Amino acid sequence: MDPRQQVLRQINEAVSSIRNECELSPEIGVILGSGLAGFADEMEAAIAVDYGKISHFPVSTVQGHPGKLILGKFASRNLAVLQGRFHFYEGYTMWGITFAVRVLAMLGVKVLVVSGACGSLRDDYKQGELVLLTDHLNLMPANPLIGPHVAEMGRRFVDMSEPYDRPLADKAKEAAKADNITLKTGVYAAVAGPNYETGAETVMLKNLGADVVGMSIVPEVIVARQMGLKVLGIAVVSNEHGVNKKITHKEVLENVSQSTGNFVKLLQAIFK
Repeated sequence: MDPRQQVLRQINEAVSSIRNECELSPEIGVILGSGLAGFADEMEAAIAVDYGKISHFPVSTVQGHPGKLILGKFASRNLAVLQGRFHFYEGYTMWGITFAVRVLAMLGVKVLVVSGACGSLRDDYKQGELVLLTDHLNLMPANPLIGPHVAEMGRRFVDMSEPYDRPLADKAKEAAKADNITLKTGVYAAVAGPNYETGAETVMLKNLGADVVGMSIVPEVIVARQMGLKVLGIAVVSNEHGVNKKITHKEVLENVSQSTGNFVKLLQAIFK
């Protein structure tokens, strides 16, 4: 079979699997990063579908990523929420990491909200604060657009001059100000992980112009832009690199989960 036809077949079969579980047509997709799975608890009339029940879907293997697609309403909007994502460091290919984004687009999603934990590279970005992403650095060793080009998925050569939608970002700033939520802005550096950065690597990332660093988000954004989706990126500072302290994944989850309330409040204001 032509690889391009195989790609379309897998996506269409995944879409059919989801529609067999729920007929809701989502307009907004949300990818929840480490520690933010609790957002799904705020949804109404929600139906949860295990990733394992969706054809060709990868399975989340990281603690803090339950591995469920939640379909329901939030702030009067129809949402498709990925309660857990897939990472390069789990051993998945870039196709596997971004497969869910393509499926969301084929389900009808027009706007994608990506979230995730991040390490601060600046002294004034504190643990627990939300960071509105304005741009990114792709420092991963691969790109999700490499491989056979499927015209139905979008252009081969994707413009990335504005990866994060400015009007959506402006709405986020307005909502944060109105609700008295601290919202920083910054450039996200995506690294492969799963180890955290050394001191020298932290200095390098700062010199490259990054404000925060994480192990995800960027491949998803690249594919979302290829598929014509508008993207809003919000990261939560899980640890401060300026602090001489070791960090564990358990602490990352705990630190980020404490900010779920502000994350939910911010999205509710934006969607309204």
